[in-house]
Amino acid sequence: MTLFRKRLGQSGEDLACRFLKKQGYKILGRNLRYKFGEIDILAEDGEDIVLVEVKTKTSSDFGQPFEEVDYFKKKKLEQLCRFLTQKYPEKNIRVDVVSIEIGLPAGEAGERPKIEHLKNAVEF
Repeated sequence: MTLFRKRLGQSGEDLACRFLKKQGYKILGRNLRYKFGEIDILAEDGEDIVLVEVKTKTSSDFGQPFEEVDYFKKKKLEQLCRFLTQKYPEKNIRVDVVSIEIGLPAGEAGERPKIEHLKNAVEF
């Protein structure tokens, strides 16, 4: 992964955390790594534990960021959900996707990132 892509992803996750906190979510963890995958953001929304997948792109010329959650990513998310079900047996587990489009050059005056929050975006 290039340094640019790593920074872009980190910026997207920072924006997603701020966005989710404003929506009333409690952030439980970030970049949690397990042998079968990584959780970008783990959050709590009321009675639900939410596995949040963050997808960040600089433009939608080649599709929306959330379209990057393909079959293989869904399979990894499914494994992570099974793990979370064991860790939080009394909670409902769901997967949300936060799709962020950051225009370039970043930080240009007046241009805000486009954030789209898809609740329960991946079902198993």
